[in-house]
Amino acid sequence: MRAILLALAFAGFAQSAPAQSMTEDQVKQLALEAILENPEIIMQAVAILQQREKERAASGANTVRLELESDPNAPNLGNPEGDVTVVEFFDYNCPYCRSAGQTVQALLAADENIRVIYREWPILGDDSVIAARAALAAREQGKYEAFHWALMNGEGRVTEALIFKVARDLGMDVAQLEADMVSPAVEAHIALSNALAQQLGFTGTPAFIVGDKTAPGMLSLDEITTLVAEARADP
Repeated sequence: MRAILLALAFAGFAQSAPAQSMTEDQVKQLALEAILENPEIIMQAVAILQQREKERAASGANTVRLELESDPNAPNLGNPEGDVTVVEFFDYNCPYCRSAGQTVQALLAADENIRVIYREWPILGDDSVIAARAALAAREQGKYEAFHWALMNGEGRVTEALIFKVARDLGMDVAQLEADMVSPAVEAHIALSNALAQQLGFTGTPAFIVGDKTAPGMLSLDEITTLVAEARADP
């Protein structure tokens, strides 16, 4: 019966009688009669509902995109004034993210007008959480990019011991790093990554957003280059 009432509302059949003077049963009967005479009403109502759902979804996705691109608490690589923004959700212990890292490096080398925003999204265990915290904390010593690539381009699982070895090898103050790993900024970044990934429907890493398109999963250089070109063509 809900579909009948929706059809009635969309088709405007209630205007044939004053709505406030009709009982609910009369409204239902009027709707039923209208549908029997014009069965296409149902399809029209469904089409309208589907369009409204698409518009709501697009609006929600655009809100998330703006939040992703404007978050000052997210690491940026590449050209900060780039005309296309690539957002990547990743985990240092995800082997596909390692491959994606090489793709991103190649993209940045080939295109000087790309901005890359990183969302640390540690979902593969405690070592991943420590790695994400350490990388974000490395910003306080101006070492995020070096730290990020050292972990991303390494071999084997990223462990707590490896994380602090990398910090020492980069000449970082490890005591400061440990203190900064539990800062409000680090907590906020990871919490927002979790919330945004859920809103976007991401279930694993890597996951990309290029312009206004989401692309969960691994992307080749050709695939991400195509998405960048599409974003430029439809700003």
